[in-house]
Amino acid sequence: MARSRSSHRWLREHFSDPYVRKAQAEGLRSRAAYKLEELLDRDRLIRPGMVIVDLGAAPGGWSQVAARALGGRGHVIAMDILDMPSLPGVEFIRGDFREDEAVAALEALLDGRPVDLVLSDMAPNMSGVESVDQARSMYLAELARDFALKWLRPGGGFLVKLFQGAGFDDYLRDLRRAFTKVVVRKPRASRPRSPEVYALATGRRHDPA
Repeated sequence: MARSRSSHRWLREHFSDPYVRKAQAEGLRSRAAYKLEELLDRDRLIRPGMVIVDLGAAPGGWSQVAARALGGRGHVIAMDILDMPSLPGVEFIRGDFREDEAVAALEALLDGRPVDLVLSDMAPNMSGVESVDQARSMYLAELARDFALKWLRPGGGFLVKLFQGAGFDDYLRDLRRAFTKVVVRKPRASRPRSPEVYALATGRRHDPA
């Protein structure tokens, strides 16, 4: 099957992307690792001893960075419906985080420990139809938010990928009701033409208003 014009453009950008080449040279799973690294440097998200859950983690770029930041003092639990090769310092659950089997596996790994930080770099497979893609991306962000509100300890944090468009402002308003501070970041490793940004919500409230 012939590739579309957009597919050819993506391939050209991908293989000429300095972050792709840098990730390959440094043994990182994906260029997305540099987005999280920048956010860690700026916002001090991760501290030793934390319990972190990475949703939609495959291929593991964010989990890899989170585990390195913990330096063996803490826990990273990665969850995805896709398989993910093992990473040092990362425990992986293959399954849908909405389903009972994956939830039971998560509870077993947590063993009563509270979750300090939930990460979500999830994005849908893009169709090229803006309204459809935006709705799908917001749906994934809503699933991640609901998971975070269920599992985070009071005071915990949540970092989620968002695409600017329909539903974006309402989503941020919901986060501000549930967390004491919400900021929006655009890491340098995000492609300039991409509408993606990251919402960082910290200070999970005891009882969201």
